[in-house]
Amino acid sequence: MNYPVLFYIIIGILLLQFAVETILDVLNAGKFKDPIPEELEDIFDENEYRKSQDYKRVNFKFGLISGVFSLLFTLGFLIFGGFDWVDSLARTVTEHPIGVALLFFGIIFLGSDLVSTPFTYYQTFVIEEKFGFNKTTRKLFLTDKLKGWLMSIILGGGMLSVVILFFMWAGADFWIYAWILIAVFSLFINLFYSRLIVPLFNKQTPLPEGSLRDKIETYARKVGFELKSIFVIDGSKRSTKANAYFSGFGREKRVTLYDTLIQDLEEDEIVAVLAHEVGHYKRHHILYNLTSSILLTGLTLFILSLFINNPQVSGAIGVQIPSFHAALIGFGLLYSPISEITGLLMNALSRKFEFQADNYARETFAPLPLINSLKKLSKKSLSNLTPHTAYVFVHYSHPPLKDRIQNLRA
Repeated sequence: MNYPVLFYIIIGILLLQFAVETILDVLNAGKFKDPIPEELEDIFDENEYRKSQDYKRVNFKFGLISGVFSLLFTLGFLIFGGFDWVDSLARTVTEHPIGVALLFFGIIFLGSDLVSTPFTYYQTFVIEEKFGFNKTTRKLFLTDKLKGWLMSIILGGGMLSVVILFFMWAGADFWIYAWILIAVFSLFINLFYSRLIVPLFNKQTPLPEGSLRDKIETYARKVGFELKSIFVIDGSKRSTKANAYFSGFGREKRVTLYDTLIQDLEEDEIVAVLAHEVGHYKRHHILYNLTSSILLTGLTLFILSLFINNPQVSGAIGVQIPSFHAALIGFGLLYSPISEITGLLMNALSRKFEFQADNYARETFAPLPLINSLKKLSKKSLSNLTPHTAYVFVHYSHPPLKDRIQNLRA
C-alpha cells in the first residue's frame, strides 16, 4: 500500500469521525426538550430547567462550529503540506533526530494551541460566564496556559527524547523500553500527582478540625480505610462547579474535596460522596484502570513498532523525509479508529465501576445522602438529565443521573 492510498485513508478517517460525532451530537440535542424523568423532577423548577436547556443548546451550537473549524484546519494542514513545511522548518535549525522531533512537535503544539485559544477563551469568558459558572480571571487564564506549555515542554519533550533514544539504540524493539518508561511514569504520576502537579495550579489546604472532618474520619475507621490526608482545593477560583477525587495508593493516598463541594452540600452528603470515592479504592478500580491503561499502551506501542520504519507512514501525511516523528503522527491518525474502540470499552468499564462505587456507598453509609448530593451537583452544573442512549454509550464515563438514582434505590 503506497502513501497516496494511506493519505486518502487518513482523510476518510477524519471525515468519518466527524460525521459520527456530529450525528451523535444531533441525536443528543434532540433529547434536550424531553420531559424531566420522574426520578429527577425535584431537581429543577421550570425556570431552572429552561436555563439548563439553554446551556446545552449553546454548547451544542458552539461545539458544531468549533468542530467544523478543527476539521477544516486539519484537512487543510494535510492537503497543503503543512506537516512537510514544519519538518523542513525544523531541519533548518538542526539535523539531529531528537532536535528535529522536538522542534517539529513544539511548532505543531504551539500553533495548534494558539489556533484553539480563541475558542477556549470564548467558552470560558462568554458561555461559562453567561451561565454563572466562570470564576477564572484573564490573568489566571493566561498563567494556566503558560504553565501548561511549560509542563508540556518538560514532561512531553523529555519523554519524547528518551523514546527516540530507545528507537535509535534498539530499533524496532524500542517499544519494550518505551513501554517500561511510560508504565513507570504513569505509576509515578498516580502516586505523586496531588503533591507535584496540582500545587502548580491550585492551593490545597488540610481540611480543618470540626464536625465534617470528624464524620469523615469516623466513616473511614468504620470501613477500615486508613485516611490521613484530607485536603480542600480552591476550585472556586476557576468555576462554581463542584467535585471530589481520590488519588494515590498506599501511604500516598489522599482525598481532595473542592471548596465548592463543601459550600454546596450538607455534611452527610459530603461523607456519601467520600464513601463513593472510597468504594473505588476498596473495589480496586484505581489499580484496574492503571493496569488497563498500561496494557493498552503496550499494545499500541507494539503495533507502532511494526509501522515506524515504513517510510510510507511518514509519506501519508506529506512529509518527504521519513522520520520517527512524522511516522508517529501518521500512525496516530491511522490508529485513531482502534483508539475509539478501546475508548468505548474503557468507558463501559468506567460506568460499571461507578455503579459499584455507588453500591459501596449505599451499603456502608446510606443511599439517600448520595442521591441528594448527585441531584444537587447535577443542578449546580446544569447537566443533561435526558442524554441520548447512543451518546451515553460513546462518551459517558459515568452513568446518567437517572440510572444512578434508580440503582441506588434498588
